[in-house]
Amino acid sequence: MKKYNFNAGPAVLPQAAIENAAKAVLDFDGMGLSLLTISHRSKEFEAVMDETVALFKELLAIPEGYRVLFLGGGASSQFYMVPFNLLEKKAGYVNTGVWAKKAMKEAKFFGEAVEVASSEDRNNTYIPKGFAVPKDLDYLHITTNNTIFGTEYHTDIDCPVPLVADMSSDILSRPVDVSKYALIYGGAQKNLAPAGVTFVIVKEDMLGKMSRPIPTMIDYRTHIKEGSMFNTPPVFPIYVMRETLRWIKSLGGVQKMYEINKAKARLLYEEIDRNPLFVGTAVKEDRSLMNICFVPAPGRENLYDEFFAFAKERGMVGIKGHRLVGGFRASTYNALPIEDVQALVTCMQDFEKKVNG
Repeated sequence: MKKYNFNAGPAVLPQAAIENAAKAVLDFDGMGLSLLTISHRSKEFEAVMDETVALFKELLAIPEGYRVLFLGGGASSQFYMVPFNLLEKKAGYVNTGVWAKKAMKEAKFFGEAVEVASSEDRNNTYIPKGFAVPKDLDYLHITTNNTIFGTEYHTDIDCPVPLVADMSSDILSRPVDVSKYALIYGGAQKNLAPAGVTFVIVKEDMLGKMSRPIPTMIDYRTHIKEGSMFNTPPVFPIYVMRETLRWIKSLGGVQKMYEINKAKARLLYEEIDRNPLFVGTAVKEDRSLMNICFVPAPGRENLYDEFFAFAKERGMVGIKGHRLVGGFRASTYNALPIEDVQALVTCMQDFEKKVNG
């Protein structure tokens, strides 16, 4: 039976990237060695690193003055690396859910971290808007896509202070004006690669201004100077990332990816809104294109287990909602084909027919 992978992460990857990575595990670049065993200092892997950086810059139209880094530790390590490098006195955080709160918690070790806006009052079902940003902030931090609650920023906000964004789950899913950000970071295991590599896009002139000493491994300047090779980088995930970036470019780039993602999300949201058995959880204007959350309609809560079993029999994988939200979540990341979304829609329609007899 065909499986339809809606996991929130580690997530679906392009088939071409998986196949090329599988071949490289057996023999990388005709070296007679596995990708898993080569030296990261070899000219063959240095070429992979250089191309991956170049593709990142090309696909996101990253301006001059920014550096692209590939580090270990996941996005959670950036929750403390960002304030260690950028927080001198006070930083602001927009609380849109679990990951934003975790980032703010870490920042408080290094200075004052204030919550400038929050959607917690309505269980994080919307993106806060129209709030005042204090001018004395060292930076404002946002989480552009909220995997647990299914909300997303659909435009790059204008900010009077340096803007930092966790884009773990929507990077390269839509065009981004990188010039509006001082730093963008994220784990790769949603839209780019297997878990193990973290991307950082940082405006270089933001660095080197802290009065505190910064440990070598935590200092972004260390990794800029060494081209992300101060210590052994995560070779395999970076290789897969290169293959994924090649795939996005072959489709027509980020703008084309955005059009595909909008079509996938529209298909599923229209079914959620039409089907009397289900209801979406996020306000419509802030619905995520990447993580589509829905629950049984009021009065139909008893159907949860039945639909989950029904969908599993149809090959749907990873649609269980997060425990904080319940219900269902379909993650429709870049590499998920629209045909898989259609399969889920058909599954929901067939379930409706079954329930209604």
